[in-house]
Amino acid sequence: MRNSTRSGVDPFIVMDVMEAARRAEEAGRRIIHMEVGQPGTGAPKGALAALEGAMKTGSLGYTVALGLPELRQRIARLYGEWYGVDLNPERVVVTPGSSGGFLLAFTALFDTGDRVGIGAPGYPSYRQILRALGLVPVDLPTAPENRLQPVPNDFAGLDLAGLMVASPANPTGTMLDHAAMGSLIEAAQGQGASFISDEIYHGLEYEAKAVTALELTDECYVINSFSKYFSMTGWRVGWMVVPEDHVRVIERIAQNMFICAPHASQVAALAAMECEEELQANLDVYRANRALMLKGLPGAGFTDIAPPDGAFYVYADVSDLTEDSRALAAEILDKAGVAVTPGLDFDPVRGHRTLRFSYARATADIEEGLARLKAFMQARG
Repeated sequence: MRNSTRSGVDPFIVMDVMEAARRAEEAGRRIIHMEVGQPGTGAPKGALAALEGAMKTGSLGYTVALGLPELRQRIARLYGEWYGVDLNPERVVVTPGSSGGFLLAFTALFDTGDRVGIGAPGYPSYRQILRALGLVPVDLPTAPENRLQPVPNDFAGLDLAGLMVASPANPTGTMLDHAAMGSLIEAAQGQGASFISDEIYHGLEYEAKAVTALELTDECYVINSFSKYFSMTGWRVGWMVVPEDHVRVIERIAQNMFICAPHASQVAALAAMECEEELQANLDVYRANRALMLKGLPGAGFTDIAPPDGAFYVYADVSDLTEDSRALAAEILDKAGVAVTPGLDFDPVRGHRTLRFSYARATADIEEGLARLKAFMQARG
């Protein structure tokens, strides 16, 4: 049976690293996980309690396609609390994870063959989802002097139908301030390109608050998720904010693609938004881990790193060590028992010289992982 040409997407290399780590653990080794962008904590206790109660009292069937009204209202209120933005809850769409949001956004905004700009390095699934939908991802190689974030000159004259940005970014953790975000929005709109802001790492900031595109314009799509700050990766629930005249468009697509996000996950997500004390305790762990990484990675020999403002990643240039980051990651896993991600996932052109380190796990694991990395680098010479 034949396959479609659109099915020819690249593998997500970090998942291959996870599988190699799993096999090592199955063989009896203790592996320190710095490869996956997943909080070491589970869903907040209040979320679990709310779901337990809902399971005893209701059937948890389909919800309306746009999501539970009370959850949409609570998400809208979050924008007032975090950013001072007065958001109409009718503009909020609950999605099956941020991945569902990407599918909805790309389907609603673009036609087959349209070109969409994405920063490189950047989250690899943007590229693969665009390709699977018959769209053309256009990598915008970002520069260290711009903190590995795109700037208007990176896409001047490229005839883009859309621009996708992320702040805090994966894999770098760097953020866009108001001026940088504003210049990108203005430049994209100036050439008729739709602007999409991936904000799934909002809440995970350490020195300054992340900027939402909604502070600057209503003519954008914003995508977020309960996976990161709210520590609910496996629940597959997220949200998007769209202009008012796009809500019905998104609703029609969502009805047919997904019916709705999982009802159980929506119940848990609503309760999670009231668990601020627990969520801030998680953030304190990431903050401590970040401090360890910023000291420990250079101490181990990984000295050329992007400045991580948010999320829970450090992105390192390892061109002084290798021209094959995948081989280096495999060597680190084999000899040090630390799983890290090759940069090829995030930048197909330059990623053979970079690694991503995640610090989302327990502090004790980060301390041990850094000690192992230092010993590995010393032995490697």
